[in-house]
Amino acid sequence: AALSIMSATAATSLRRRLSFEKITGYEPGTQVTDHAAIDLDQRAIESFLAEQTESSFAKARNVYTDGAHSKSVATVTLTSGLTSALADDTPISGISVDEQEVTGIAYGSFDAGATEIQIQYSTTDIQDSYVGCRVGAVAGTEYAMTSGCFNTTGTLTINGDANTYDYEYDVDANNSNERHIAGFSTSANDKMFVNSNKCPGCPYAEFVKYQSYYNDVNYADTWATAAFSGGTTSFGNSAVNVDFSQYTLTGRAECAKKGTAYMNVYMYVIREMEDAIDDCDVNILNNEEPVHAWDEAVAFYSGSLEGETGSSDGKLLYRLAEKRCQNFKTCGLTGDALEGTSKVNYDIFDQFALGQSRIVRGSCPDVREVVQRITALMAVPLIQGTLRYAYKVDRLQGAEKEKAEGAVFAAAVLPRLSACSESDAQTVFNNMKVGASSTDFLAVKAAFENNYECMEITCADVGGLYDSSVNDYYEDAGPCIDPNAESDSSSDDTVAVALGITFGIIAFLALGGAIYMARREKSGSPVFKPSKTPHPNEMS
Repeated sequence: AALSIMSATAATSLRRRLSFEKITGYEPGTQVTDHAAIDLDQRAIESFLAEQTESSFAKARNVYTDGAHSKSVATVTLTSGLTSALADDTPISGISVDEQEVTGIAYGSFDAGATEIQIQYSTTDIQDSYVGCRVGAVAGTEYAMTSGCFNTTGTLTINGDANTYDYEYDVDANNSNERHIAGFSTSANDKMFVNSNKCPGCPYAEFVKYQSYYNDVNYADTWATAAFSGGTTSFGNSAVNVDFSQYTLTGRAECAKKGTAYMNVYMYVIREMEDAIDDCDVNILNNEEPVHAWDEAVAFYSGSLEGETGSSDGKLLYRLAEKRCQNFKTCGLTGDALEGTSKVNYDIFDQFALGQSRIVRGSCPDVREVVQRITALMAVPLIQGTLRYAYKVDRLQGAEKEKAEGAVFAAAVLPRLSACSESDAQTVFNNMKVGASSTDFLAVKAAFENNYECMEITCADVGGLYDSSVNDYYEDAGPCIDPNAESDSSSDDTVAVALGITFGIIAFLALGGAIYMARREKSGSPVFKPSKTPHPNEMS
């Protein structure tokens, strides 16, 4: 029997339902377990970099460019060609390495007669077991999982048809991943910059700040690639190029692993929120697509390792905010504690929930202000990171590791600062760049603080670098005071003084009155004389 070319709509449904596993407290409306697993790539990258050899750096770069844990795809060879065309998303099933049924869908369309096809593995709603085949660039390592991969040889059933196909392939060599951290940057031209039917909201405003600053649409990939290899960046803006050969493996590791998370993933989170607005605008009567895009933004922000409530195992932006709040005393609901969930994450997840609600209701234009607020808050931990390492280098004799960390944090936020003040951004760059001759913490601090209002954040959001050993802020590193806060404080003081004077006058008059009445009483002429009670007959 001929193969059906009908697309398997049911198999490709986003499967929106009432309840999925939470992502650090957020309740997604669609399945995004496969997306959240991108942090497993980040974990593998960091692990390989920690081995501190050129060969381990090459392994880390392979995970970065090829992926290993998200959007797993098998490429199999059929012993006989397809008898008819195979449509994209058509359901395919077979037997796994551990001899269980494994399912997937056709990844792309294939002509009749084709002997090589690709199959994207199905994913589940449960994060811990979202997919059983995780190979890609970690083949043969401790991070690989092959038990749920198609077996090396076997029979495929396509779209439930009675006509089956025998196949063979190499489990380690022919299982790849179509989602990877490098792609978050290398796809930016089409997904964030060039206006088209696929990206009607492009160019996205926040991305434009970064593209303009670096004059490189793939700026994040340019940074990461050079850090992995120890080369020099090739930004179109040559004034901000950096030469990683000035660092040993120690410095390069910091620039690579923080660049992948805080430059590549960072911007893609913003891209997914923008995509949700695009989908919502063009398809206002069916909000499943924008809800899915919004859920993806949260999945990429937190990752899978954070679990439902947050975990120190996390590797992405949620975890960065948690770390920095402990350094800057901005944890807790009021943002003035050293422990607990960061105020930044509290605020961001309030906004994530608000945005989701507005998308579900079809209030698409109202999502714009939510995206702007989240984008502003996401920059806070990057600023905190830059300030922390500027202080370490300037005041605490920080070495290559600290210099590299400061350089990458600065690189991740400088375009946003430059959009407010090119001169202040230049100050930060000169003090924090790879190979900077010196670092002046106060100059860096002032350059950022000059622009908090423009960057839509406050001194309270950023806090101050705190020394827990003495229960006080490091010298010169305390939080600034927002102009509005000073104005409010001044107003409060004025009101307090006015009230104090008023009550003082009242008290003075009361005291004077009491003295006067006492003197009249002594003289036999009291101010208040007892009234004479009339005789009953006089009352008639």
